[in-house]
Amino acid sequence: MKVLITGANGFVGQALVRRLLECGVDGKQVEALSLMDVAFGAAGWDTRVRRFGGSIADSKLLDSVFEQPYDLIFHLASIPGGAAERNYELGLEVNLQGTLALLERSRRQEKAPVFVFASTIAVYGHMGEGVDDHTPMAPQLSYGAHKLAGEILLKDYSRRGWVDGRILRLPGIVARPPVPNGLLSAFMSDIFWRLSAGERFRCPVSPQAVAWWMSVGCCVDNFLHAATLAPERAAERRDYTLPVLRLTIAQVVDGLAELYGADRRDCIVYEPDEGLEAAFGRQPPLDASAAETAGFHHDGSIIELIRNALRSH
Repeated sequence: MKVLITGANGFVGQALVRRLLECGVDGKQVEALSLMDVAFGAAGWDTRVRRFGGSIADSKLLDSVFEQPYDLIFHLASIPGGAAERNYELGLEVNLQGTLALLERSRRQEKAPVFVFASTIAVYGHMGEGVDDHTPMAPQLSYGAHKLAGEILLKDYSRRGWVDGRILRLPGIVARPPVPNGLLSAFMSDIFWRLSAGERFRCPVSPQAVAWWMSVGCCVDNFLHAATLAPERAAERRDYTLPVLRLTIAQVVDGLAELYGADRRDCIVYEPDEGLEAAFGRQPPLDASAAETAGFHHDGSIIELIRNALRSH
């Protein structure tokens, strides 16, 4: 099996790479793994891996990447919400034009690849009183608008038989390393690192702020499950909003206190930002029936969420 991952040096991408090299896909070993990202660290050790550094919108780079065909493509590369708002041109180039360029290269293959697309809950915009499989999408950020356009393109390319698309709308994935990443929701990961280490944390939302949560390990589980859906099942429905744990910040703090000590509650200071809380702290109940029926899952409990979120680091 030949696999391509874009955004492979990102938080979720690195976890997916490790799992693919260790476990393969549905019992099938990965024989060749191509990785794309703007930059990579030290050279990898696995001879199955080829790394391509540069932008996904670089036509010459994509020509090199697609010198061989792929059975499976995971498209994770993106400019996230906050960064895409600050630099519209870059967000447009990567999130929309880069996605289209990748689909075009996939279309030229003799055999249509399975194409798993990392979309986002930002496609919904203001979510109202609840979200289910019939909720209309009205993104309020350029990031969400470009991702929704990517979903529409992938469905059309799948309809024509050029790719076999599967779309996963991701919630907040934790716990991202505590480094600048352009994500407005970075506090959702920072709280895990700071409190587990017993460090003081200024929380930009209130204790009652409620969000959707998923660990990186659970996210990778769901990506691999998407890749193994039977083609006829994927053709019935291409897009899934993943099941989540819906938790308040106070519940997350209680879980961290249960695992690391009651004194963790004393480490947090709340300094709510109304705009940030409106965007990330008022997420309504989610009915992800279609995804659950198709075999996708969440972490199970707050304690498992914390363990899974911090385990990979």
